Amino acid sequence: MSNFIVNIDESNAAQLLIDESHKRPVVVDFWADWCEPCKVLMPLLEKIANEYKGAFLLAKVNADDQQMIAQQFGVRSLPTVMVMQNGQPVDGFAGAQPETQVRQMLEKYLPKPWDGLLQMAMEAMDAGDFGAALSPLRQAWEDSGRRLDITLAYARALIESLRLDEAETVLATVRLADQDAAWEQLRAQLEIKREAAKSPEIEALEQRLAAAPDDLDVRHQLAVQYTNTGQFKDAMECLIGILRLDLGHGDGATKKLLLDTIASLGKGDPLAAEYQRKLYSLLY
Repeated sequence: MSNFIVNIDESNAAQLLIDESHKRPVVVDFWADWCEPCKVLMPLLEKIANEYKGAFLLAKVNADDQQMIAQQFGVRSLPTVMVMQNGQPVDGFAGAQPETQVRQMLEKYLPKPWDGLLQMAMEAMDAGDFGAALSPLRQAWEDSGRRLDITLAYARALIESLRLDEAETVLATVRLADQDAAWEQLRAQLEIKREAAKSPEIEALEQRLAAAPDDLDVRHQLAVQYTNTGQFKDAMECLIGILRLDLGHGDGATKKLLLDTIASLGKGDPLAAEYQRKLYSLLY
């Protein structure tokens, strides 16, 4: 058992079915060994409980062994599932149900899986660590179907991390009807950051590269400057361009810088994955 899946008997019933339901929803599964539908339903409930990682307690009651508890809850057939909140049954069903219906019932009482990700990201942003907020926000953004408030939070974290092209892409997903003052503010911040990112060093190197596009050393220097200012897409595009022409450029320094940049973005980052694929296609 775990801290979110427990077996119930008379010694712990009051604490785990009643007291615990004042802190979080308790899903009570009444079952028995002889009940075939119970053997289908229980693994499904356990799977959902593991997904939610403690957002609710799954309390399993063997109705044969715990007949008194089953009687107190008025259980007449097996399996029976009840949702407890604030000490009272608030919902439930009897008989095995398809997964979609079980989830629909539970979702009314449970926090969404992305709520925890959003909270984690907002705490990181409040602490000024916008880079740490990107991964949970990206997952929350996708899992929530790109909910507006999460979209804006994700765009803000991208802007503060100078992932400006990606921020622009994310902001472009917002429907015209939802482009409110907060959206406008982020668009303005994006443009300000874009201007600020153009340092004299970067502008000088961009001019040198435009004049001599085959100068791989200048392109490498420009990639370093882009990396230092957080313009990772531009940096990696420079580096992959060098490697297409000279795989061993700078005695491997260019390849190492690209690998280090990919690693710095973190596992699961779509930009990192894109350039990892591009590098692998060159290497293999």
